[in-house]
Amino acid sequence: MGSSLATWVSGVIGGMVGLGSLCVAIAVGLRRQERRYSEATGQQRQRLEVVQPSSQPAPQLRTRRSRRRAEPELLPPGSRVNFADERRAANIDDVMAALDSDLVGLVPIKRKVEEIASLLLVDRARNRFGLTAPRPNLHMCFTGPPGTGKTTMALRMADLLHRLGYLEKGQLVHAMRDDLVGEFVGQTAPKTRHVLDRAMGGVLFIDEAYYLYRAADSKDFGQEVIDILLQVMENQRENLVVVLAGYKDRMEEFFTVNPGMRSRIAHHLDFAPYDLGELVSIGQLMLTDANYHLSATAAVAFREEVERQMNQPGFANARSVRNDLDRARLRHAHRLAADVGRMWTRDELMRLEPEDILEADLGLVLGTAGGSATTSGPPSA
Repeated sequence: MGSSLATWVSGVIGGMVGLGSLCVAIAVGLRRQERRYSEATGQQRQRLEVVQPSSQPAPQLRTRRSRRRAEPELLPPGSRVNFADERRAANIDDVMAALDSDLVGLVPIKRKVEEIASLLLVDRARNRFGLTAPRPNLHMCFTGPPGTGKTTMALRMADLLHRLGYLEKGQLVHAMRDDLVGEFVGQTAPKTRHVLDRAMGGVLFIDEAYYLYRAADSKDFGQEVIDILLQVMENQRENLVVVLAGYKDRMEEFFTVNPGMRSRIAHHLDFAPYDLGELVSIGQLMLTDANYHLSATAAVAFREEVERQMNQPGFANARSVRNDLDRARLRHAHRLAADVGRMWTRDELMRLEPEDILEADLGLVLGTAGGSATTSGPPSA
């Protein structure tokens, strides 16, 4: 009996030891599994922290500015520069030549543009010697009657500033009041920001800018546009050039009620009306670009017609000349196409005659298939 009891006690003790070992093994296993899970989770969190984008990314404009204004390779102090070489390196000779060939007259305007280009060229050369200066204010105001080349000059300025490295893209965004001012509360700021985003890196050309402000309408939202422009023109001068345009007297009123806008405009350029000779030359350029020319008698008729219209209300300088020539091309085309049986030469397809410049007093002459003509005027007595 004693041996049986000893055997039973030994079995119980062995079972307890085995159960304890099992518990220890389970505990160790659980601890290892917990440690592995903790390490894996920590690594996952670390990976997530590495790839997680910043909640406040760097503005794109800052990146553009750093690319555009990369540090030039410095020249030794004893070096010299030649501005003929500087112009070629900036590739602006063709832009300056286009100002003379495409824009008739405007001598004071062209001189001002040449001065601006010279300043920027000298700044580029100074930078190559490590000489830095504050970026010049390039916001502008173009004043003058319609059709005097303000939009064309703004296009040329955008291209020029881009080639000289002062604008990243050099595009021109044309805007008027309806593009910027909303009709209801909350619409104006998004519309204005959208236009500004499109113009960043180039030139924002606001035509008839005085319409942004309507003093008689207390519920008008134009002042909100002006406030946004004032901020952007000051804080984004390296990324945007703003050009305001309109009649000179109205722009003066606009600046009077918005003195902060006047102080942000560095260059005021006044576009004077064209004289008769300049308008005739502009018409000749337009015809050459379209592969047309005037006969000797048509040239006289064209000059007389331009002179007559210059004294009419609503005359818009080069714009009116372009409209006159468009109507002349219509009459020319109708005159030729109406005579269906005739063979026309290349020169006749290009040459405008006096009847193309002026409508007949008795009505539009209609050619018939046989080449005869009838008029829409009253029958002869």
